[in-house]
Amino acid sequence: MEKHNKILIADDNPEIREVLGVLLRSEGYDVTEAVDGNDAVEKAAQSPDLIILDVMMPGKDGFKACVDIRKITMAPILFLTAKTEDTDKTMGFSAGGDDYLVKPFSFSEIIARVKALLRRCYVYHTEPEEQENTVKVGELCVNTDKRQAELKGNTIMLTDMEYNILKLLILNRKKIFSAQEIYESVWGRDYLYGDNNTVMVHIRRLRTKIEEDAQNPRYIKTVWGRGYTIE
Repeated sequence: MEKHNKILIADDNPEIREVLGVLLRSEGYDVTEAVDGNDAVEKAAQSPDLIILDVMMPGKDGFKACVDIRKITMAPILFLTAKTEDTDKTMGFSAGGDDYLVKPFSFSEIIARVKALLRRCYVYHTEPEEQENTVKVGELCVNTDKRQAELKGNTIMLTDMEYNILKLLILNRKKIFSAQEIYESVWGRDYLYGDNNTVMVHIRRLRTKIEEDAQNPRYIKTVWGRGYTIE
């Protein structure tokens, strides 16, 4: 499943590109390199399966590049950064990123993150040859076989993380999920305090795509002090 996936590495440091390139190619991936943010946006049009994006790059930084890349592809984006502040993570997720890895990192850690993101993306884009199962709430419809969401009959462009959150909530209507439950279900890792912002940002992004008024949501409700639910 992971073999021969196309991965785009965008980093202005040639040594990091070389090390990551050797590591990922040894795992069987097809690797393309970009030297800065503008180059990353240009090469994102070549339909990579995953993008590894450094935050601090000259010209166009990783956050700005991510915003432009999201106009081209919904492929998962893994940010690499030396920054650890929660505000930087929030900026990355708000721009459209899916995961965040702080430098320095181990080879085993980045391979694990890459495989996890590709695995989710593979499931998200696979369409089983079986009867379609759909769940509808109001004008929002989720097809759990096609891994696709529609609003008023129009397909909504979601990242796999956004889709997985929506699927979790819509298949368990009226159940209230805490940020910890959402994070551990969708990201598949132990929840840390700062991960609350990660969930909040993805909920906010999801609302901008499915709600007519994201400030007064019709579908994804906040239950103060407890979490989120679709009624």
